[in-house]
Amino acid sequence: MVSYFVPRGRFLLKAGNLRQVVQQQHQPAQQQLQTIKGPQPQAQNASLPVARHLRQFSSNPASKEAPLHHRRPQHKQQPNPSQELAQIRRNILSRWTGFLLRWAPMGICVFGAIEWQLQKNRCEREGKPRTASELQSRIYCSLPLRIISRCWGWLAACYLPPSLRPYVYGWYSNTFDVNLSEAMYPEYEHYNSLAEFFTRPLKEGVRVIDQQAPLVSPADGKVLHFGSASDSLIEQVKGVSYSIEDFLGPLETVEQANSGASYAQALKKKSDGSTELYQCVIYLAPGDYHRFHSPTAWKPTIRRHFSGELLSVSPKVAGWLPGLFCLNERVLYMGQWKHGFFSYTAVGATNVGSVEIYMDADLKTNRWTGFNVGKHPPSTYEYDELVLNKELTDAPKEFGKGDLVGQFNMGSTIVLLFEAPKNFKFDIIAGQKIRVGESLGHIVGSK
Repeated sequence: MVSYFVPRGRFLLKAGNLRQVVQQQHQPAQQQLQTIKGPQPQAQNASLPVARHLRQFSSNPASKEAPLHHRRPQHKQQPNPSQELAQIRRNILSRWTGFLLRWAPMGICVFGAIEWQLQKNRCEREGKPRTASELQSRIYCSLPLRIISRCWGWLAACYLPPSLRPYVYGWYSNTFDVNLSEAMYPEYEHYNSLAEFFTRPLKEGVRVIDQQAPLVSPADGKVLHFGSASDSLIEQVKGVSYSIEDFLGPLETVEQANSGASYAQALKKKSDGSTELYQCVIYLAPGDYHRFHSPTAWKPTIRRHFSGELLSVSPKVAGWLPGLFCLNERVLYMGQWKHGFFSYTAVGATNVGSVEIYMDADLKTNRWTGFNVGKHPPSTYEYDELVLNKELTDAPKEFGKGDLVGQFNMGSTIVLLFEAPKNFKFDIIAGQKIRVGESLGHIVGSK
């Protein structure tokens, strides 16, 4: 019965012939046994003819052709021209998609290298520092750095188990050279999150405020640049400038705008020519003390919040990207001190969870602006403004020298722009490490 279902190929036919030869060899022996035993009933071999007939039936060619009468005739479908055209388009699209996915990254890298080299040659011909082109600046601003910074701020605020704190904080301290001996709480177990560790307070008396200096350092950090700010463009680092008007925003009063003087001259409170505008830029590294203080006694009158980009403000990026401080998110306080105009600006940066000002509870930085990846916000000209000391019933908001102003939830930059007598001289050098309370400069001839 098995041979009925299995197709009889060439091998099975040979096997059948071999079976017949074997049966012919055994026939004499079977005949001898039959003569000895005598005639047997044919009931035992009754099934053999049936099997033979079945095998013959299976080998009958007519039986193979019989099922063909039950098959449905297959009609060859005529090709549809519209379907063929759609299939051709799909094939072309898939081929081009594969081609782009394979070679586009390499093409982008080659284009970027060419653009980088052309900008380098352009800067060398003009004798300028190597800075970013307009295209490179737009590409850098299109990165999703605000989303990354918000994620980092959320991660830094998460609770850290006490068993992991020595490993995480220890690794951070070794990587960024953190001096925990100055902290009020030098034990790792005291800080519940990375954000608390970043903004750790210092011991009383660790930072001594120089009372003789008219202006002291507001933070621990590195001096990026300092000097005169009498022109419309001032330097953020040596050879790389930014616009003072884009950085501060419009003038406070209509009288200043209609005075006819330049923007820098209109900012000054004294118009007798005895004063000049100066600036000082201090960069806070990730391992530095993250709280910032007041550099002198002064009274703020206006707060402006520019919700711009969150680009890195490291010295390398500041020397590469012109107008960096005008692009980044910043909190600006303008007011007056004893020598005239005074402004204090905390500039945000990548991975800075937020900028917190203790006296300004309504201030919210690093806010969610949606998935605007690749879209440059008009942050340079749009800002939120708050007039301080407006209500006479409220206590005046003033800062004394060394008073605590606020904190960064990661390293960033402080920019001071102030009016001082023309005989004011800085006591610092570019690239110098400085700490809170140390003198920034002095007035020549004053006691």
